[in-house]
Amino acid sequence: MILILFILLIAAVDLCIKEEIEAKDSADFPKVLEGTKGKIILHKSHNTGFPFEVLKSRPELVKLVPVAVASALAGILGYLIPKKGHRLEKLALVLTLGGALSNLYDRLVRNYVVDYFSIDVKRLKKVIFNLGDMFIFLGAAVMVLSQVAEEWKPDKKTLRR
Repeated sequence: MILILFILLIAAVDLCIKEEIEAKDSADFPKVLEGTKGKIILHKSHNTGFPFEVLKSRPELVKLVPVAVASALAGILGYLIPKKGHRLEKLALVLTLGGALSNLYDRLVRNYVVDYFSIDVKRLKKVIFNLGDMFIFLGAAVMVLSQVAEEWKPDKKTLRR
């Protein structure tokens, strides 16, 4: 139950920030986020496709694919929840689903995803993200780490010899 609450918390925080951004006039953007020494720039951007506007001309596909992926991930998490262990995999799925749920809500309700910040570091400064995107990325990174850790684990059969 706690894992589901974390998913909802991640999505809710991102959706609240998106609401704040949407309530502001577009003329107020871009602007530097206070306290970041100019490293985080706030934007008000509407993405009707996948990242970098990929497939924006196929709106039904842009809605259908995330529904299918989020459903599959939720199914995997549902399978893992009652099992002991798998902590990193569960964490990865929680992070990914939290971010995905927020972006999925945007796609289904707003017909676009609200992106609202960029990081002023070399090539990243041109890419506008939202917090949900960051959680999806973090979840994917944790999943990769969990798989690497699993591969490096000593084989139980080898230890018995």
